[in-house]
Amino acid sequence: MKTQAPWIAAVVQGTPVPFDQRQTLAKVEDLVASAVSRGAKLVVFPEAFVGGYPKGHVFGSYVGGRSDEGRDAYREYWEAAIDVPGPYVEELGAIAGCHGVHIVIGVIERDAGTLYCCVLFFGPTGAFVGKHRKLMPTGAERLIWGYGDGSTMPVLDTDLGKLGAVICWENYMPMMRTAMYAKGIQLYCAPTADSRPSWVASMQHIAIEGRCYVLASNQFLRRGDYPEQYPSPFGDDPEAVVQAGGSCIVDPFGRILAGPAFGEETILTAEIDLRNIARGKFDFDVTGHYSRPDVFRLTVDERRQAPVSVISAGRSQEAHYEEGSK
Repeated sequence: MKTQAPWIAAVVQGTPVPFDQRQTLAKVEDLVASAVSRGAKLVVFPEAFVGGYPKGHVFGSYVGGRSDEGRDAYREYWEAAIDVPGPYVEELGAIAGCHGVHIVIGVIERDAGTLYCCVLFFGPTGAFVGKHRKLMPTGAERLIWGYGDGSTMPVLDTDLGKLGAVICWENYMPMMRTAMYAKGIQLYCAPTADSRPSWVASMQHIAIEGRCYVLASNQFLRRGDYPEQYPSPFGDDPEAVVQAGGSCIVDPFGRILAGPAFGEETILTAEIDLRNIARGKFDFDVTGHYSRPDVFRLTVDERRQAPVSVISAGRSQEAHYEEGSK
């Protein structure tokens, strides 16, 4: 295997324009340009950067009922989401291609009537190369987001290394982490909405456990960044911090290379040297020599879980679609 020279990765702790795709994409362009000016070859954005993370919103829901106002709020959020593939995906690809950089970015995907919290991957040619749908929305997120399945858990072979993403509290799912380690993930992206100090300790643990680089990215948001009419438990002070950040970059030995950053919009950069992964796996390879498959085994189902299968002319319509997409 050819040894790759060290290179620079960037983690964006950015402030989008919540629920406004057009203005947010303009910010994405500026932030990518700024990261590339610092030498970045990979730029990682937070969870739900395009489409918005509706922190504090209850969408008029309570056990046993939903309000008309809550339904309208969901409709507005649905309208702020993006189609994948679709024109906004093409624009994000164009940004990656223009700057010749890999981009990993959190979006809210609209698929028919359901929304999904997703991460999209773009290559330096501008190609859209994959997506990951969050498997398990956390708490009240389940009111507004659907569940992903095992068909969108990629670890992508790129010129920078093996690249994948695990979103927010998915990082607390040991079996999901194990599945990613087994795929050989080297560049473990962790877009999140968790700004608690304990998050950083989790990122260090994952870096040590997986002997991988962890790039954790969160938004920085004040109350004034949300629309004035946004229903919020955070008061009316436009300077009140809603999302404090906590982004960081950690090496395979758990050493923090950049961050954690709190209380500001910033771009963190750090040198990535993949040789450190082999150095780390010398004494700990969690799905290799340090595993015990005679005692512990994990089964991962990566099939797409379709709710409807149509049988037509002796074959399933689902199979026909899959063959036609190859």
